[in-house]
Amino acid sequence: MRTSPGRVLRCLAVPVVLAITLAACGGTAQPSVTSTAPTDGVLRLSFLQDPGQPPDPDIYYAGQALILTQNLYEGLLQYKTGVDTPQLAPALATAWTASPDNKTFTLTLREGVTFHDGTPFTSAAVKPSFDRRAAVNQGPAYMVKDVASVETPSPTQVVINLHQPDSAFLDYLASPYGPKMMSPTILQQQAGSDNAEAYLQTHDAGTGAYTLTKAAVGQGYEMKAYPGWWGPKPYFSTVELPVISDLSTQQLLLNNGQLHAILHDLNAPAVKDYLGNKAVSSYSLPSFTTEQVYINPNVGLLKDPAARRAFQQALDVEQLRNQVFAGRSDPATGNYPEGLLPAGSDHQNIQPSTAALQTIASSASADDKKIVLGYDTSQPDDQQLANLVGAKLQGLGLTPVVQGYPTSQVFGWVGNQQGAPNVLFTSFWPDAAHPYTAAHILYASDGGLNYLGCSDPAITAALPGALQSGDDAAFTKIGEMASATGCWTNIAYRKDFMVTQTWLKGVEQSHDISAPMSLRIAGLSA
Repeated sequence: MRTSPGRVLRCLAVPVVLAITLAACGGTAQPSVTSTAPTDGVLRLSFLQDPGQPPDPDIYYAGQALILTQNLYEGLLQYKTGVDTPQLAPALATAWTASPDNKTFTLTLREGVTFHDGTPFTSAAVKPSFDRRAAVNQGPAYMVKDVASVETPSPTQVVINLHQPDSAFLDYLASPYGPKMMSPTILQQQAGSDNAEAYLQTHDAGTGAYTLTKAAVGQGYEMKAYPGWWGPKPYFSTVELPVISDLSTQQLLLNNGQLHAILHDLNAPAVKDYLGNKAVSSYSLPSFTTEQVYINPNVGLLKDPAARRAFQQALDVEQLRNQVFAGRSDPATGNYPEGLLPAGSDHQNIQPSTAALQTIASSASADDKKIVLGYDTSQPDDQQLANLVGAKLQGLGLTPVVQGYPTSQVFGWVGNQQGAPNVLFTSFWPDAAHPYTAAHILYASDGGLNYLGCSDPAITAALPGALQSGDDAAFTKIGEMASATGCWTNIAYRKDFMVTQTWLKGVEQSHDISAPMSLRIAGLSA
């Protein structure tokens, strides 16, 4: 489940004021940037928030550290880079077929591949990799839970049989969070009592273009090019990723050439600094990220479905998008992330109007008029949205309070909404380019990103059949039912906004639509 991992900050509550101002990073003038291409083969990037856990692909399930797992490891499939619509592409498998009932998948494997420990990659590595993911049993484990058997007719062919049909299975294999192939030698030798988890905190077991050479939690990470990689030799021999937990500091380092790119978490003022600035290259790249408003159906005024729908109408999502995400978003016209369903089939159908909410507020009790607007403290864009919405609610006769929460607390509400706000502003992206991976995590009663505990029994009943069939119409209906609850609203289809030095080449071509804040480093050059 995907939100950007945040620093653990104390909660703060502030009253809403009508005048909303933007805190700029370094004033109104665009910064000057001076940089020359490195001659030492080192690409200097950064983390804003430490990943907070080792770059273990069977454990890691958030945002920024995808740049580690995507470059250290490879799956059987991947999504094609440099495109704005999802397309399955070869990775460690070069060809694949699915049975008509989506229960049997046959893949031809790439020859001449070795793991970083020198072990040859063959079909014999597939089952141990799946088994290890199931044994670790963290968030991404669901992708292999229905695997019934793995057959290996030859070293270059594997047949995967499922217990039941799954239209999303090939997308799981291509997902940035999908099962990566791991050296069976390392998994056996380092198994210990924890399935090699301790070992993989400071090492990797993959086949990727890079190998892990440093993993110091709270300080930084480093990757070096693997000389035995099956693909073309990477231009950059080393990738440095220090943890720099202040965005202004990151910008200063980029501006003076000490950082070569910022790939993550640039907020509205920072975007304004760089859009149209010829001293840098800026990119608004296709993404499955959406900006979401969650409404808590368990407490206060918004327990009433009519009040929730009135709140949705009062948001005016297009106005909010233009205020916060201008230059790095598309209008949110549907319930799913952009591109998961055929164009024209997914409609949010919310007409902006404040009248209904104003009428409801006029007769509400003083207690019910208080609306706590929550945001993730690591995401200043979410805070800005909360302030803007709070200003509008205040004008409608409600009493909004904007309050920040650390990411760890936000995730803690899944299954237990004690202490949760009435409304939460946050971004999310699905695991893969399949509508089930969005619908289940948001709308199901056990969804991993159903933070505020909203559910519709009809959605829970419809999801398994939609997954088996892959019917777009079924997922469209599920999205409509979710919107009708009043619990979820898309504010914007967010782009993956990145800023780099002008000499860094191959950024667009190295970007995967399903993997935000990340690039395939082997495709970059100077």
